[in-house]
Amino acid sequence: MEKIQTSRRNFLKATGISTFGLALGVTTFARDASVKKITPAILRLEINPFIIIDTAGNITLVNPRPDMGQGSTQAVPSLLAEELGVKLENVQIIQSDGSGKYGSQTSGGSSSVRELWLPIRKAGAAAREMLTTTAAKRWNVAVSECTSEDGYILHKASGRKLSFGELADDASKLEIPKEPKLKEPKDFKIIGKYNKRLDVPERVTGKAVYGIDVDIPGMVYASIVHSPLIHGKIVSIDDTETKKIKGVLQVIKTERTMPHRTSEAVAVVATNWWAALKGKKALQVKWDNAELEKTVNTANYFAESHEAAKKEGINFEEKGDFSVKYAGAKDKLEANYETPFLAHAPIEPENAIAHVKDDGSVEIWAPVQGPDWTLRDVCAYMKVKPEQVKINVKLLGGAFGRKAYHDFVLEACHISKEIKKPVKVIWTREDDISQGPYRPGMLSHMQGFVEDGKITGFHHHAIGESIVGQVFKGLKDDEADPWLSEEISTGNNKYQFATASKVSWTNVKTDIPIVWWRSVYASNFGWGQECFIDELAHLAKKDPLKARMEILPDERFKKVLETLAEKANWEEKLPEGSGKGMAVFKSFNSISACCITVSKKDKGVKIDKVISVIDCGYYVNPDNVKAQTEGNIVMGLTAAIKDGITFHNGACEQTNFHQYNILRLNETPVMDIHIIDSGAAPGGVGEPGLPPVAPALGNAVFAATGKRMRKLPFNINDLG
Repeated sequence: MEKIQTSRRNFLKATGISTFGLALGVTTFARDASVKKITPAILRLEINPFIIIDTAGNITLVNPRPDMGQGSTQAVPSLLAEELGVKLENVQIIQSDGSGKYGSQTSGGSSSVRELWLPIRKAGAAAREMLTTTAAKRWNVAVSECTSEDGYILHKASGRKLSFGELADDASKLEIPKEPKLKEPKDFKIIGKYNKRLDVPERVTGKAVYGIDVDIPGMVYASIVHSPLIHGKIVSIDDTETKKIKGVLQVIKTERTMPHRTSEAVAVVATNWWAALKGKKALQVKWDNAELEKTVNTANYFAESHEAAKKEGINFEEKGDFSVKYAGAKDKLEANYETPFLAHAPIEPENAIAHVKDDGSVEIWAPVQGPDWTLRDVCAYMKVKPEQVKINVKLLGGAFGRKAYHDFVLEACHISKEIKKPVKVIWTREDDISQGPYRPGMLSHMQGFVEDGKITGFHHHAIGESIVGQVFKGLKDDEADPWLSEEISTGNNKYQFATASKVSWTNVKTDIPIVWWRSVYASNFGWGQECFIDELAHLAKKDPLKARMEILPDERFKKVLETLAEKANWEEKLPEGSGKGMAVFKSFNSISACCITVSKKDKGVKIDKVISVIDCGYYVNPDNVKAQTEGNIVMGLTAAIKDGITFHNGACEQTNFHQYNILRLNETPVMDIHIIDSGAAPGGVGEPGLPPVAPALGNAVFAATGKRMRKLPFNINDLG
């Protein structure tokens, strides 16, 4: 969407909107975002409202959340269609471009439905009221006698009807209601109901355009040589063989800009991708890596983390004097639970087209999770104003947090500026896996005790690198990381320990680049929390379910666990060599629990079945909730039993899927998903199903074999 004044003809041509009508905007900055009046007279090609209804009856939604597989292009228009009273297929989608007027535009933190639940519905309801008022005035009837249905306002008593298009122009002249009446949940026809994903046919037939599919006139390609030792410095470049390859145009020094540091790199620019890739493989670059061999090393990182576990951390919360109570406890336990660094490995690797133009303006085409954050980072890097940057967001072939980290976009900007042409940068799978950023490896130092057969003391000491610290430079040395500390707090997990409880933190820093991964810290610390709760339950000689119920006063949590116990037939007696394990965790305002059944197989175990229960409050489409939860189970199992990321002497030891395996279809167990209709405020769906998976598996392995797994990943085929 060009950020220039445009004629009415050009505006209509570019947007596909035939004539002006009713335009409504919403903002998502405030909790109860107000609906703002946007008159058609100020519409430009840079579309200001979220919603446009033109005089031909076309309904267009400016979607502020990019779709990376979580279904925002279905969920967000569903909210609008419900309140407008139209079919889902009648709503057209335009992706937002990062402009501040659209509010938060980053897909992440399972936030799309949570944050847009009220704003989009309010805008739809306001439009419905304005259209209804206009129709009632024309017919000289009471507004209460009119209804909205399938793009028409109806007066059933007289059989008359007017289309939205016929009413849009006059409706746009009305004052927009600030508090329109929303539909009652009992009247929902779309929200909470199964609806086919309208975007699926194009995706499975190959018609959908992802970032990696985009071509623009005059562009060239670049493949980048990054240092095998992730922050290596260039000593020399020999491009003799590279320049012999047909299609190679240039070899230039470039840079990879990350939030915590910038690293040197070399770009091979060519007329086509194959030539650029061949040129990259032929290029000879010598690197100086001496300083990195010890500092970028996962063995050293975890050794330092285990040393930190022997010391006091920084307190985030404490009830009672835990250290004193623990020292005096008769029945107590202490253990360390470890989770590895993990790559995101989206099916579509990182890619971006950048065109730095002669006038200093910049245009980007890329699969990014947030055009607003991309705009911010490009402006800061290129030292330009927001009005000089245009962001074109394309479909994302997976992301899981990786494509909200814009190093690959800035690489494209740097190369385009140097060569004075539009350039398409594509990372290889080897780049993606060996360069990061990664989910941080973390350690949970756990302590707890039981009294009179009940868990009454619990301490979770979280240890590792901080996303807040490394990515945002927002963590003080004497401050506990607020993101992860809040997630493992008793306020979030709702466990109430009668005698003492404590949450503490130690920051172990590393130059290994990190960022959020699906479910962020919950995937790290659900492992320690829920496995150790099981350990304490066994110390108390209590069934793990009953032990949890005793310390959970929260009714939503109880309902989730009761439902899990029912659906998983928790009380059944299993044959020798089989076992069940459970875990529960709250993240992104949703509560998810998991039960896994395993059976002994040779030296290991086989995963027989996974039962998952989620209370995500109000949701849009149950089919999507189940699909996202299934994806979480697959990703959670992969994180538990497949490869982690390791660094030795500064270099990543994994380069592709032969060393960084993911769960295959024939390894995927039977999955049974259940949704609780709690009527609570909408919670997340894309991430909350993941955190309880690994601990449920660990607890199941213990139930079947008596072996307690405390370090991920572990070899499910050989438990030692």
